[in-house]
Amino acid sequence: MIIIVTWIILAIIFGFYDLEVSMAVVNEGSVWGEFGADYGEIPGYALIAIALATFLGSFNKNLRLQKIPAYICVIIGVLFIIFAGDETDFYTGWSLIIPMMIYVIITWNKDWKNYRTLAGIISLLAIINPLLFVQITKILCGRVRFRDLDPGFLNYTPWFLPPGPTSSNQSFPSGHAAMGWMFLPLIIALKDRKNTDPIKLLGIILVIGWGLFVGLSRIVLGAHFASDVLFSTGVAAITTVLLYRTFYKD
Repeated sequence: MIIIVTWIILAIIFGFYDLEVSMAVVNEGSVWGEFGADYGEIPGYALIAIALATFLGSFNKNLRLQKIPAYICVIIGVLFIIFAGDETDFYTGWSLIIPMMIYVIITWNKDWKNYRTLAGIISLLAIINPLLFVQITKILCGRVRFRDLDPGFLNYTPWFLPPGPTSSNQSFPSGHAAMGWMFLPLIIALKDRKNTDPIKLLGIILVIGWGLFVGLSRIVLGAHFASDVLFSTGVAAITTVLLYRTFYKD
């Protein structure tokens, strides 16, 4: 309820002040903004790959055969590198290879069945938020990005008055922000630790810090409005809570 109420309040505020916020903070030459744009999604891809490999492999009782989906992900990463169309594809390929190999080595003698539920939650979050909600809503809303607005901002539209379906204008909501928040379910793994536990504190700071960094980097570059980031963030948070209560809590 706290998340929902906060989301509603911010949605109302940004509904009226989105343009003013962007006018005040946008700096298209921002170095950290460019870093978020180029690499903000890559860690999310790595986590999704690990989660999918774990979930699929967990149904095999043989610990060695459980790792087959991980090997497939590594092969896909190699193909990304070989056929890379740009620098992003190149780094995406390595993000599928290196984290997956490290994960396999660390969990070589572990039964992935023990991680199935958490891996399933991460996989479902990836399907619900970045894949379905973000991609479908982008096309249906057709909101023009701040950096693409006409002089005088005459074609600006608030989030609650979308122009309509289009394949070119896709500001609302933010796909980068959705990928930045893919790490939220990992907080579930820390929930039973004491609040003063350094590992829990560091984990929460890293997860929330990364999500905020990626989202803010999109605003500062003019690629998204504050409400674009807010809705991706809200869906990520609410979906994670609902999936936890449905599949994990008991």
